[in-house]
Amino acid sequence: MHWIDLTIFTVYLIFMLGVGYFFLRRNKNTDDYFVGGRKMSSLHIGLSVVATDVGGGFSIGLGGLGFVMGLSGSWLLFSGLIGAWLTAVVLVPKVHKLSQRQNLLSFPQFLENSYSKQVALIAGIISAIGYLGFTSSQILAGAKLASATFPALNFTTALLVMGIIAVVYTVIGGLKAVIYTDTIQWIILMGGLIFVALPLSYYAVGGYETIRHTLPASFLSLTNISWQQFLNWMAIVIPIWFIGMTLYQRIYASKTPKSAQRAWFIAGLFEYPIMAFTGVILGLLSKVAFDNGMLAGSGFPAGSAIDSEMGLPLLLKTVLPVGLTGIVLSAYFSAIMSTADSCLMAASGNVLTDIFRGHNHRSSLRFSQILTFLMGTVALFIALKMPNVLELMLHSYTFMVSGLFVPVIAALIKTKNNPAAAFWSMIAGGATSLSLIILNPELPFGLDPIIFGISSSLVVFMLISVLTNRRLAPR
Repeated sequence: MHWIDLTIFTVYLIFMLGVGYFFLRRNKNTDDYFVGGRKMSSLHIGLSVVATDVGGGFSIGLGGLGFVMGLSGSWLLFSGLIGAWLTAVVLVPKVHKLSQRQNLLSFPQFLENSYSKQVALIAGIISAIGYLGFTSSQILAGAKLASATFPALNFTTALLVMGIIAVVYTVIGGLKAVIYTDTIQWIILMGGLIFVALPLSYYAVGGYETIRHTLPASFLSLTNISWQQFLNWMAIVIPIWFIGMTLYQRIYASKTPKSAQRAWFIAGLFEYPIMAFTGVILGLLSKVAFDNGMLAGSGFPAGSAIDSEMGLPLLLKTVLPVGLTGIVLSAYFSAIMSTADSCLMAASGNVLTDIFRGHNHRSSLRFSQILTFLMGTVALFIALKMPNVLELMLHSYTFMVSGLFVPVIAALIKTKNNPAAAFWSMIAGGATSLSLIILNPELPFGLDPIIFGISSSLVVFMLISVLTNRRLAPR
């Protein structure tokens, strides 16, 4: 990398750490640290939501989908649009009203209000584990990007550098730093990809005629996807909008229910079509470049083995001129940082608030920072063991959604809730999906483990509810 690009990228990283230090001096309590003082505007919240949900994992992951299947990979984020708008109408008003009344800090506290402390404890454990995995996926995405861009930097070193920067920045700044920098990071990301990376990559690979003659026609179609894959993506992504700790923190941080709803509508539009097609088109262009031998200078001649998620970083490294490489690299790291910091905040918030229940202690702000650092260290260790960004993200989604989705939906539609049913349905759903992920059996019709996890959670919830109602019914 040229020294100009390296300077641009270094200035960006120093700026992000500076924002974290700025808010270190202004965070007074856990309300400031975990929910931003509850006074954030809809624009900041909306951009923070989409930056967190899409982030580096989906940015790199979408590039990988574009590399292997073309434009049809965009359907992954169509599910994000549906999830954002659905929860804006169904979930946000109720949750915000409750948070203002009871000063909630975490997602499991919502379940505690609907069920019991025991239910909140299990939810906190499931959420913390899931967000640890999600944080790891972002660190992994950053390492892949860095190792592709800096040839002298091996993958393990890149992973350690990315992990340390993301963890330190998050530890010192809290949610205010996360939300404000998410706004900046998302502007950098979209500007870098749409106005720099896309046109230059398109021109470099030879334009539409080269694309059409290089790739199968299916890559330029929106129907290059099976119904099972479409259903799996919908089942994984839509429910996360109902149970995501990062999203509940932003509902709590909003000024009013209306501002929170506006934020969710903004986030949905940025997910689809804007980011969905930007990501997969760049991945598709990297496939064209690879098939035509343009990545040979990076050690990947046409026909060689290549990680599909490395195609896009290698393309950008190959086609972008001096100066613009640093800008686009900063854009991708912006996406990675915006998700890694939010997920790490979510995991540490779950442990402090729902497992240790220490948010009311006088020293809890400093303890929160120590806990965030420890959780970040664990996430870094997980990243060292998992090779695929999108797979790690979707496994984390699957585990959380399988355990938490059914009790949340029940809490939204029922006035009288059954704590025992919620407790055991969370255990059944999480255990089912986790077992299927680990054992990796061939599932019927090619369906994802999440389908079976949610189904088992629903069956257990309904069964215990019916049995409990019969036992309590008057004779």
